[in-house]
Amino acid sequence: MRLIEGAGDFTSPGDAANHYAEQLRVPDLSLGTYSIPAGGLDDQTPHSEDEVYVVRAGRARLLSGSRSVDVGPGSVVYVPAGEEHTFVDVSADLALLVIFAPPYRSRAEPE
Repeated sequence: MRLIEGAGDFTSPGDAANHYAEQLRVPDLSLGTYSIPAGGLDDQTPHSEDEVYVVRAGRARLLSGSRSVDVGPGSVVYVPAGEEHTFVDVSADLALLVIFAPPYRSRAEPE
């Protein structure tokens, strides 16, 4: 067992558009915190791993293909590997607990 302190806490990206910090990596998954400030930019590209977002703080809209969902504290969203997605309309500092399986960047990136 391991207690992961600070996971899901917002971290200011300073002058950057956003911030990602990995807090755990084991053979079958990784866990980190993705922070986007209010009015900030989500510039991520599709990942080669499945991921689950748990919104700890903030509000935004998640776009994926023709679908969109509003997210806020307590929202949990699954995004399959390779699916394009982006957070937009970040109206309050967004702090996301992100779980990747297998671990983040452990597979070849999708083409």
